[in-house]
Amino acid sequence: MLRNLPNGLKLCGRLVPIRFASNINAEEFVKVKNFQGVREITLCHPRTRNSLSMDMMCVLHEALIADRDSVELRCVVLTAEGKVWSAGHNLKELQPSDLQFRDSVFQKLTDIVLDIQKLPVPVIAKVNGYAAAAGCQLAASCDIIVASDKSMFSTPGAGVGVFCNTPGVAVGRVMSRPKSAYMLMTGLPLSSQDAYVAGLVTKVVPENELDKTIEEIVCAIREKSRAVIALGKDFYYQQLNMPLEEAYIKAKAKMNENLQLEDCKEGMSSFVEKRAPKWKHTK
Repeated sequence: MLRNLPNGLKLCGRLVPIRFASNINAEEFVKVKNFQGVREITLCHPRTRNSLSMDMMCVLHEALIADRDSVELRCVVLTAEGKVWSAGHNLKELQPSDLQFRDSVFQKLTDIVLDIQKLPVPVIAKVNGYAAAAGCQLAASCDIIVASDKSMFSTPGAGVGVFCNTPGVAVGRVMSRPKSAYMLMTGLPLSSQDAYVAGLVTKVVPENELDKTIEEIVCAIREKSRAVIALGKDFYYQQLNMPLEEAYIKAKAKMNENLQLEDCKEGMSSFVEKRAPKWKHTK
């Protein structure tokens, strides 16, 4: 199933080591481009509608976490070629009787979405097409989800006898119970506008404005200190699962920790002195 191991994944004109247990032709599944601190990862396997096969997920995972601690990395944009952003898991891989392999398929996507949350930089899903099942799960797991007005989202697994349990974890945490239950139990798709109203999508824009909107968001992120964003993102996800009183206690401590950062001191000084900050992006 796995093919042609390259020595590395080409990122921004250099090779970043990748660690696959088997051989994968990385460029067959994703394109990776780094420019001015932004890593754009493009799913590019149209013949399977960008399905999240084990091959695809291995390459995607490595592209996401490569050089994660480099101060040069400021943001990740996850996008796709074609009319289908991702059709979800490759059902052919779920049919074999090998329970261990099927479990590894689900675990690999779990590892990816958890690492999206753990990355010290924002991850933006740029959706211009149809995100279904595990593809919807992947999009919903990003920090920011921007969709064109041509996009659609669905969790249709029950229609082929596989309830979207793992996608349900993602959509159930960003949408209201009635909306997420509707998606999971009917399999009917939501338009990007309906997904926005339901809380699944951050922003919906006309297709011809999608690139411009992503650039505006990316520029806003690049203007901030990486160290401050990293500290804030980490705690943001921690506090979501805390009782309210505990969250405020921990948030107070995190504010004090933030105030000790060199970039925080620089930011306050630049504000008082009415000049642009000179970030170091390190703790």
